[in-house]
Amino acid sequence: MGVIEATGLTKYYGETRGVEDLTFSVEQGEVFGFLGPNGAGKTTAIRALMGFQAPTGGSAQVLGHSITDERAMQEARADIGYLPSNPGLDETVTGRRLLEYYGSLRGDERSEELLELFTPPLDRTIGEYSTGNKQMLALILAFMHDPELIIMDEPTSGLDPLKQERLYEFIHRERERGVTFFFSSHILSEVRKVCSRVGIIRDGKLVELEDIQTLLHRSGKTITVRLADAVDVDGFDLDGVHDVSRSVQPRHEAAGQATTLSFTYTGDYNSLLSTLSQFQILDLEIEEAPLEDVFMRFYGGDDSGDRVESLEATDV
Repeated sequence: MGVIEATGLTKYYGETRGVEDLTFSVEQGEVFGFLGPNGAGKTTAIRALMGFQAPTGGSAQVLGHSITDERAMQEARADIGYLPSNPGLDETVTGRRLLEYYGSLRGDERSEELLELFTPPLDRTIGEYSTGNKQMLALILAFMHDPELIIMDEPTSGLDPLKQERLYEFIHRERERGVTFFFSSHILSEVRKVCSRVGIIRDGKLVELEDIQTLLHRSGKTITVRLADAVDVDGFDLDGVHDVSRSVQPRHEAAGQATTLSFTYTGDYNSLLSTLSQFQILDLEIEEAPLEDVFMRFYGGDDSGDRVESLEATDV
């Protein structure tokens, strides 16, 4: 059994769908990315998995405990670190006082170690903290009792680049220790850095469940080729060619024009090379498709106009 097992998990608010028929599992030592646009249902799913709200259908188990068993979930939460998107810390006390309070409730195995990585000003009241300092304190609170499972919602919000990198390195080390992460984020570069597998949610439903490398492989390569002559786009009407753009530039005096074609390619490379061999190639670049383009394939028809790279953390 996985650390998280969801089967047909559904939550409605009256007639409004939060999530519907979510079925997935998260294995021990996995960093599972949970992605979706604003209002897709990410936070609804997280709150259900934490046992904060009862589902209207389906079921889920976290660390072997049913999310609908209140007593069992109290036991499970002792082994869960939770970082909400808006931690809601008591702003009237100092960071040190809050650390002591949480330590008395759940135990403090690692705060000294964590304070070497994340450095909130403990002797100031939290109301005086910057967003980044609040996030660092919330990270320490999530990890200080050495949990088996970490559920994180937008974990790098407000962190400067140095602290972000420290967090990524820490997650990699924790994963090697067997800690499991459920990682909700809208920052695709960090998803690629830390996540091994992703679930993509849209309008409350899971639309894709796959490991990162397979998604990238299926999404092909970005090809940019500069040819010595003016070439029509129709010459690249091949299976697997998507979103062709064309520009024509003068080469140099008396040398005529050059054509630059850019496109995504998911087809057979022998066919592509056979077509390109008909032309004089001045330059050729083959790159992995940007992760943003991969995920936009799941959202390109969204009338809301949301782009994946600018998704918001707030959810239904």
